[in-house]
Amino acid sequence: MRKILLFFIAFSFTLSITAQEKEESLNAQIDSIESSFSYETGTIELKDGIAKIKIPSGFKYLNVEQSKKVLIDIWGNPPSTSNNTLGMILPENSGVLNEDGYVFNIEFDDIGYVKDEDADEVDYDDLLKEMQEASETENKERAEAGYEKIFFIGWASKPFYDKQRKILHWAKEIKFGENEVNTLNYNIRILGRKGVLILNAIAQMPELASVQKDMEQVMNIVEFNEGNKYSDFDPSVDAVAAWTIGGLVAGKILAKVGFFAVILKFWKVIAIGVVALFGTFWKKIRGRKEEPAVAQTSPKQIDSKDENA
Repeated sequence: MRKILLFFIAFSFTLSITAQEKEESLNAQIDSIESSFSYETGTIELKDGIAKIKIPSGFKYLNVEQSKKVLIDIWGNPPSTSNNTLGMILPENSGVLNEDGYVFNIEFDDIGYVKDEDADEVDYDDLLKEMQEASETENKERAEAGYEKIFFIGWASKPFYDKQRKILHWAKEIKFGENEVNTLNYNIRILGRKGVLILNAIAQMPELASVQKDMEQVMNIVEFNEGNKYSDFDPSVDAVAAWTIGGLVAGKILAKVGFFAVILKFWKVIAIGVVALFGTFWKKIRGRKEEPAVAQTSPKQIDSKDENA
């Protein structure tokens, strides 16, 4: 797999050819990269036998090794950010380089059994304000360090917990610096006996309707195997997580770490991946006005173990 840097270099000596030739060459390069991936359908067993994925009609799965290549070589994330990926799910007519597509990255966070007694008590409007205030504080530090500001605009889809199925989902609208198109961070958490299955949608705000349309199918794609389900919890031997439903949505804001340090796991593949790829990436290659990339996220924030949420 060729790194994205080589992809840019390949176009550095096409400046003298016509726009149409550039477009054709770009499309050929993209087709070449996309065709290098081997997707799967059917039932996929995730590592360690903790869960399985049942790929429905209209979707496809990219395995762990190939997903790591996407995260690192194509989207430019640091290697440490791909350690926990269990693969990716995306629409069958979409690809990892699509301008207008979306991808769900799958992970498992072994944080323990998450109690859900507080699910009906969380005031998500108040939580939103707290998270926004925390982001303002962090932005001052980012600006002083010379990094672009990150703004939590609000809920793109308000948090909802399905107590029957033990599935929590919500979406955030995020603005990176001066980028014209805001980022969509769609989150699904499936609660299990020893932790949480994580599905993070990687997209931009214009794809919100498309992601929402597919949400019901996506939520049914991944399920815990027997012995790992929420109902299999044994209080005599199993660990209980240090936070509950509200904490998952806040991104461990209730833990003893800073707000952005803990929620940037949601943004690892978004801040560097989507914005850098679908924003600066397309503007550079297609000859549009170039803007500063947002891939200047602090390595300390990205690599922190406590980013899981």
